[in-house]
Amino acid sequence: MPSSTNARPSANYSWFSFLLLVVFFIGFFPSLFNYLLFLPWTLVFPPSTPAPPSTPPSSSSPAEMSWSQKQFTLPPRSRGSYLVTDHVVDSLPEIRDYKVGLLNLFVQHTSCALSLNENWDDDVRADMSDALDRIAPESGPKGQELYRHSAEGPDDMPAHIKSALIGASVTIPIRDGKLAIGSRVTSQATGTWQGIWYLEFRAVRHTRRVVATIQGQKA
Repeated sequence: MPSSTNARPSANYSWFSFLLLVVFFIGFFPSLFNYLLFLPWTLVFPPSTPAPPSTPPSSSSPAEMSWSQKQFTLPPRSRGSYLVTDHVVDSLPEIRDYKVGLLNLFVQHTSCALSLNENWDDDVRADMSDALDRIAPESGPKGQELYRHSAEGPDDMPAHIKSALIGASVTIPIRDGKLAIGSRVTSQATGTWQGIWYLEFRAVRHTRRVVATIQGQKA
């Protein structure tokens, strides 16, 4: 009789320890407890995976970028500043194929230049040439030599200086098959009195080569 009475507290203690262990397990590992609790159910009734929503086919394909490149020559000119917008457009009929893009013009010489500037008053081009001559004269006030490099004459080094100041290339936007520069011609898109200039810095007439590169989306 006494032995059975002493065994009851021991059994109660075991259940209490087990419950305490379960509470401890749930408190510190709730995700694992939840997984073990529902594991038999998921083995008998596996969950169904919903099908991903179908994406309707796109009605429009992305616009493809296109490139075009060619070389053309500028009309032979001696020293001066010249408006060549029409010549460029006539030499590049490919411009009409582009809805939007960029035209880069690069002159392949070191004694001339390309620029964008006013196209309305001819005096602007004459004044520009005179101003560049004052910046880089062929000789000093008393006729003295100013430069070491004169292999092709007294205008050789001044031409290189002017070319470095103005630059060998211009980039112009294309919009709806036209150059997006201002012009007296109403077919041009935007801007105010802009034109493409060819500046020749040598006294003797030269024929200059230009590489034209077009990048954009065709119409």
